[in-house]
Amino acid sequence: MTNKKFNTKNLHLDRSTKPEHGALHKPIHTSVAFGFEDARDLAAVFQGTKKGYAYSRQLNPTITALQNKVTRMEEGVATLAFATGMAAIAATMLSLLRAGDNIIASSFLFANTRSFLSTLEGLGITVTLVDPTESRNVEAVITPDTTIIFVETIANPVTQVADLAGIGAVCLKHNILYCVDNTLTTPYLFLPKTVSASLVINSLTKSIGGHGNALGGTITDTGLFDWSSFKNIISPNHNLETSQWGLTQIRKKGLRDMGATLGAESAHHLSIGSETLSLRLEKACSNAMAFALFCNNHPLITQTFYPGLKNHPQHVRATELFNSFGTLVSINLDDKIDCFEVLNNMTTVITSTNLGDNRTLGIPVAHTIFYELGPKQRESMGIKDSTLRFAIGIEDEQDLLNDLNQALEKAGGISND
Repeated sequence: MTNKKFNTKNLHLDRSTKPEHGALHKPIHTSVAFGFEDARDLAAVFQGTKKGYAYSRQLNPTITALQNKVTRMEEGVATLAFATGMAAIAATMLSLLRAGDNIIASSFLFANTRSFLSTLEGLGITVTLVDPTESRNVEAVITPDTTIIFVETIANPVTQVADLAGIGAVCLKHNILYCVDNTLTTPYLFLPKTVSASLVINSLTKSIGGHGNALGGTITDTGLFDWSSFKNIISPNHNLETSQWGLTQIRKKGLRDMGATLGAESAHHLSIGSETLSLRLEKACSNAMAFALFCNNHPLITQTFYPGLKNHPQHVRATELFNSFGTLVSINLDDKIDCFEVLNNMTTVITSTNLGDNRTLGIPVAHTIFYELGPKQRESMGIKDSTLRFAIGIEDEQDLLNDLNQALEKAGGISND
């Protein structure tokens, strides 16, 4: 399957591993535990010297099938799946960082991730937030204790695009673990491996699953980082090949010890949903471009945030890095327009959180997902009280434009016909 393109490989990956009874999809294995005829085999699985399944908190055949799909999509060497995207982030950081370590992260991080970083600070890990749109900002704050640099491909909700290649070069220069959250682009639009990322996070809940019916997250090892140089690997993992050290430690700490396990039924939903990733993204990205252009020209909208727009500060970079510009469009409304009324007037767009659903979702970000940050931090991220975020779906394009236009007209009395 190595010569086949993204969609074909993704669609037929389960079949390449010959699922039970000739099934076209890997079945759902609900068993918590697995029996062995030879007790020595059970011991070997526990010790990591033999592949197999012992207890589903760490591994399950349905989960393995999903992990294999994400690994293939990201062109990595191995993947671990978790109950949510945040579980993947938390497990990675808590497994690999120690008190006294420093993590450098984007100052535009999603609010939940930023909240988790404050938890790390309470554990004695220092966090340095920087504007990642220029790699020199990142390099300027590196210290001898810097252990991980963490960025998102496109920031949520104001869509700043990190200097992904430049930061990758900085990480190589200083031998620092480079972790990239690929959720807003997915491996169909961008491969973090191409900018020297060490680890790649995906919230499968979003576009990869795509249907808003299952939570999940993954961490993928790209195979580019030399784990023998990483200071925080615990001694029991030293008897494995060095290439396995990172994910093995995350699996033992994040799944075995913390229990952030993805359920088999959710894994099956996400795996099936991923089969149409490219088709859904082609339509949703096309819709997002049309939606952004419409917003950019509307008299009641003062600013539109979308990397596909030529006036976006990182438009050229996004064009060079990504196959398309994603499905997230945010806007700032004229001060006299009530953002709640705009959403309440919409009949096709659903007022809801989440991203990457087939349906278009809209949310007032300052009052909801970024509320806890407070006005000062929101302002530093470019978020205003009037900011609306739209996660664009696969509806018919004109229906979305008509819906926004009539909602704005009712809220402000101006049409953009």
